[in-house]
Amino acid sequence: MSLRDALRHQAESNRHLGSPFTARVLDLLSDNIQPGTPLTDRMFGWPGDIGPRGHSVPLRFLAGLHALVLTGTCPALKAVYPPAPPPDDATLWAAIQTALRDHADVLDQWLDNPPQTNEVRRAAVLIATGRWLAGHYDLPIRMYELGASAGLNLMWDRFALTLPGGQIGPPDPVITLTPDWRGDLPAGKTPIILDRRGVDLMPMNARNPDDALRLISYLWADQPERLQRTRAVIDVLDAPVDAGDAADWLEQQLQSVAPDHLTLIYHTIAWQYFPAETQARCRAAIETAAQNGPIAHLSLEADERLDKGACLSLTLWPEGHKLTLGRADFHGRWVDWTAP
Repeated sequence: MSLRDALRHQAESNRHLGSPFTARVLDLLSDNIQPGTPLTDRMFGWPGDIGPRGHSVPLRFLAGLHALVLTGTCPALKAVYPPAPPPDDATLWAAIQTALRDHADVLDQWLDNPPQTNEVRRAAVLIATGRWLAGHYDLPIRMYELGASAGLNLMWDRFALTLPGGQIGPPDPVITLTPDWRGDLPAGKTPIILDRRGVDLMPMNARNPDDALRLISYLWADQPERLQRTRAVIDVLDAPVDAGDAADWLEQQLQSVAPDHLTLIYHTIAWQYFPAETQARCRAAIETAAQNGPIAHLSLEADERLDKGACLSLTLWPEGHKLTLGRADFHGRWVDWTAP
């Protein structure tokens, strides 16, 4: 995939996910960006897959532009970014050109890091599944997240979920999620969480200003409600995220599996980025550890039906029984719940 194709493809995805402004930015880049500078030559010559299933170069660059706006480093760009009124294409492109010319060093640094959005709306499926698991097993839960980024979604039991039949979650939630819910209401009961921990190759400490900026920059500028939710969760974040390889880490954590609690392992739009060897080792570690106590492996990941959101599946061990719980929007805007 060429750089221009990757930019167009990402623009269409952003438009589909409710971000028309960032889609315009990506379209303008696709139509107008040219090689000839160290920064643009790096983008045009990027090795490997630069699309959404690879290195996601368009999202890296988009985050760099947003960082310039959030810090006020590029006044010309800030003047045309939300919440400012939408500019015409010529004005917007002129501002992007200013950023390319005057802040190439900052944008180049942002290209070094893969996107880590840590979208908290995905927690809607975690809340529903946690409730289902608590009813199914009647055991307290230790949970481990793979590809946890800053660990925001390790706090899902502190969030509420508003559904057509009412609201589930704590009486004083940190945030309240309101997805378009399709299907039955989640059965089960309120889960008891014993422990929570995550792992990421490049974890972010959201209490660190630089990491918080990076985390916020990956959110899209014309979706202020996402920014508000993320900042609210950062304020109460209390979940450790270790740096390391998912397989190495999981093998260590699963030494604590026992019959007196349920071990919940989950990942949301992260598994696709793991090497095949890491995936295989994670599966093997789960299957082996499940001989010592029950394990639930929850996955919200892309499959061949990209136009239908992500697939939500749950495998219960030691039986190896796999359930399809439904599908969900990649950003958690809707959930099609089909759990038994």
